[in-house]
Amino acid sequence: MTHNIMLPGKELPILWENNHFLVINKPSGLASHPGPQTRDSVETRFVPQKRGGPWLVHRLDQETSGCLLIAKRKTPLIAAQKTFEKRLVKKTYWALIEGHLPSETGSITAPLIRSESKTGWHIKAVTSSTPQAQNAKTLWRVLGQNKDLTWVELQLLTGRTHQARVHLAHMGAPILGDHLYGKEHPGLPLQLLSRSLELTVQETHISAIAPPSALMARYLKDFPLFEPGLN
Repeated sequence: MTHNIMLPGKELPILWENNHFLVINKPSGLASHPGPQTRDSVETRFVPQKRGGPWLVHRLDQETSGCLLIAKRKTPLIAAQKTFEKRLVKKTYWALIEGHLPSETGSITAPLIRSESKTGWHIKAVTSSTPQAQNAKTLWRVLGQNKDLTWVELQLLTGRTHQARVHLAHMGAPILGDHLYGKEHPGLPLQLLSRSLELTVQETHISAIAPPSALMARYLKDFPLFEPGLN
């Protein structure tokens, strides 16, 4: 079903597929869309179809790996985008963070706003009274921790740019490898995985789980609660 969706030699791992959609496992470092400084991207790897498409239903930050939904046809694309707009999608993330969180489970609702500077832009957490700030809510659950790091599961109830990264940094526990909001670790990629994606579109239930990268899996083996079945 996917022999002509991606360019030869540019294929990406497929986690779930039917005649209308596929979920790929996007690697860290690959952009979703092309840009002035990014020639290679998920979109540029597509083979254009006679009837149009394929299309990205949503996007992941360049540094984030894991589940990314693609529509093969325009009608399913529009239906899936409406499902995202209605927030009827369950998105779960795994992150390795530096330090510890205040409890095993919890939530953060700090609003987010884009900030521009001479060196570029970033997202920052602000108070609810800040004009133009977007509401944002992230749930967390600790899966394991050691002396220096915490393995955490996240649910993003809103899909703001850099939401997980900014919220965790705002709590004093930035994601390992986050050079924008955390500490510098030269050569270490962001340890943030779009672990699972689940939604129903036009009576089709889509459910995909992405395995951790080889590097993240090596980190996870150092956690007492890590089980091989969670790969």
